[in-house]
Amino acid sequence: MPAEAERAKPTVDGGTSGDAEGEAPTPLLRPVDGLPEVVRDAAALADTTAALAAGTGPIAVDAERASGFRYSQRAYLVQLRRAGSGTALVDPIPLGGDLTGLAPALDGPEWVLHAASQDLPCLAEAGLRPARLFDTELAGRLAGLPRVGLGPLTERMLGLSLEKGHGAADWSRRPLPEDWLVYAALDVEVLVELRDALAALLQEQGKLGWALEEFEAVRTAGPPPPRADPWRRTSGIHKVRKPRALAAVRALWEARDRLAAERDVAPGRVLPDSAIVEAAVASPTSPKALSQLPVFRGRAQRRLESYWFEALRSAQTLPDSELPRSAAAADGPPPVSRWSDRDPAAAARLSAARTGLAELSESWSVPVENLLQPDLLRRLCWSPPSDGDVPLFLERGGARTWQIALTAPVLEKALSPRTQP
Repeated sequence: MPAEAERAKPTVDGGTSGDAEGEAPTPLLRPVDGLPEVVRDAAALADTTAALAAGTGPIAVDAERASGFRYSQRAYLVQLRRAGSGTALVDPIPLGGDLTGLAPALDGPEWVLHAASQDLPCLAEAGLRPARLFDTELAGRLAGLPRVGLGPLTERMLGLSLEKGHGAADWSRRPLPEDWLVYAALDVEVLVELRDALAALLQEQGKLGWALEEFEAVRTAGPPPPRADPWRRTSGIHKVRKPRALAAVRALWEARDRLAAERDVAPGRVLPDSAIVEAAVASPTSPKALSQLPVFRGRAQRRLESYWFEALRSAQTLPDSELPRSAAAADGPPPVSRWSDRDPAAAARLSAARTGLAELSESWSVPVENLLQPDLLRRLCWSPPSDGDVPLFLERGGARTWQIALTAPVLEKALSPRTQP
């Protein structure tokens, strides 16, 4: 593998010198410093903290979870790399999930992550929070690059190729295979180089200030509020029409969620959504009748036959006053498909606003959804501020300063009756 100083340099348009010459990207197959030993105890964690503290510059950070396998979203491996200290692979599990010992080294330097909003919650759970942040995926979006996965960005900006690996694997598995660890180490191998290339590109485009605002918004974002009626997200629920059948979906979903949390197993591995919907529609009247449904015939589900049937029975005996509504209570504007009938003026405002934002998106090479949160746009067009203060409305809705400065004039024009068809 080439030394870091010899890697391809980004060109003005976000490509690399290698791309310009038609050269194939250089594959990254092994960590430049070799594969480090996994940190599994307090002594090794202390050594890692000291090494990171002695390093210089930003710290590349990544985390691996076991989404799709486990109920929790905890980190099962944390990868770190800093100039002068090399790469560290830290296993939080034997450390009790507590990595606060690393905080003295990590609290201060800029963290470089890819798709930071995915990893920050599990890192916070382990006791780690950044003081400053650079998100390479978000930087790629703001720079207008067509593909913002870590692999495509690394190839375009640095002329290096990362093998598609084990991101969707069961990282709760122990011991972790060596090829998984190589994949994990390579994920932070070039993050700081990628950060520098993207920062230079954003600076050239006049967008670096925008990016810094976005990174800070990601860093300081609190946890999302709990979803109202999360059971309504059951796949296939559109097949369920009657309130009592919806109550059965809710009861089975909640029973599954309790069991999944207790076992720390992904809910879909406890009972698939399709089985919940099928049982709700069939409405079996006995455990035996339930066991005749396809998924419930399996050995694992037969052991839980009485558990699932009790959930169904609780829904079947609910009084009508406690049955769920056919549709979730609305929070905000109605679906856009209904605007033309319910409020033609609001539909016209939204159409004009979308047209204006699409033009802004094209002229600045920034995705529309990064110019302004779609939900905030719908709320503005459905119920414009009575005083006409669009910038204040956007600010209260969480829009960043750069977004307000860029979009407010376009939106004010779209909301004006004179500009509506």
